[in-house]
Amino acid sequence: MNADFDLQPDLLYLNHAAVSPWPRRAVDAVQRFAAENGATGSKHYPRWLATEARLRERLAALIGAADAGDIALAKSTSEALSVVAAGLPWRNGDNVVGIAQEFPSNRVVWQALAEHGVTWRALDLYASTDPEGDLLALCDTRTRVLAVSWVQYARGLRLDLARLGAGCRERGILLCVDGIQGLGALPFDLSRTPVDFLVADGHKWMLGPEGLALFWCRPALRDGLRLSQFGWHMVEDMGDFDRDDWRPAPDARRFECGSPNLLGVHALEASLSLLQDAGMDEVGRAVAERAARLLELIDGHGLELLSPRDAARRAGIVTFRVPDVDQQALYRALMQQDLMCASRGGGIRFSPHFYTPMEHLERAIERTLETAAHLG
Repeated sequence: MNADFDLQPDLLYLNHAAVSPWPRRAVDAVQRFAAENGATGSKHYPRWLATEARLRERLAALIGAADAGDIALAKSTSEALSVVAAGLPWRNGDNVVGIAQEFPSNRVVWQALAEHGVTWRALDLYASTDPEGDLLALCDTRTRVLAVSWVQYARGLRLDLARLGAGCRERGILLCVDGIQGLGALPFDLSRTPVDFLVADGHKWMLGPEGLALFWCRPALRDGLRLSQFGWHMVEDMGDFDRDDWRPAPDARRFECGSPNLLGVHALEASLSLLQDAGMDEVGRAVAERAARLLELIDGHGLELLSPRDAARRAGIVTFRVPDVDQQALYRALMQQDLMCASRGGGIRFSPHFYTPMEHLERAIERTLETAAHLG
């Protein structure tokens, strides 16, 4: 096992697309933070805020943002998407285009706009051979937002965001991207990917805790988002508690209404330091290598691949079916045997990260075949 992790040696962990284990440095950071808090309370609060500042810098570097001040720290992907959905000036008859097989976070938030006369239009991703073209074809003159996941959560299809971004700019449509299944697994650069909003929780491929998410909004759009959450932390003069003539902070902090999640900040900052020490190009190469190895094993054993074959269409998710077996029963049996995976997209979803030992992939497929034979 990779020296940066303390996973139990008999645990086959192929579930980073759900909730990732923390690396040792994140565990250590949280333990130090807890011990310091227990011993001295908030005596060293300025030092905690310095860690928060480093986290914003790391997140900005992760996505290629121009300034750490453009990064807002949300509680979750759902909250960040809700900030966008609640903040845009909708008109009766507007529509949002998305994907039928989306994770609920990037579906429910747009469907909830129906009370404002906004329609959600969904592409059947599994029936499309050209998802970018078909998504853009669903757009019309009343489409305000194209809202998609960079990598689809169930079967792992990776969209061409550069193509979607160019198409949206031509049509005057905003592109909102849920990046949770790609950020931390693949390199990303805003200078080459023209999106308008980018959100992602830290507990999947970024190897961090639940309860802390990245929210990036194109700076030119920031003032145009109507705020619906207010508090002491989002005002320009955050430290002047007696001031009545407040106004929102000019940077992304305006989207953070209350006290920061400093426990989560310490964990995620440490986790991102591991990814950035490794280098995201190297992380992406290693993730792709492991996904490709899984495809070889799946094909070699006659299993049914549900994820894309094209490497350009994949990230770290590989979903497959074992013929003639109840997939839900198989999933439950694998979890009972400490093979951490998920039941998604009509099959079994494996999601190894860059540090996952190659032999764990082989053992996972062997265990899957043995378990399926037993169930059969």
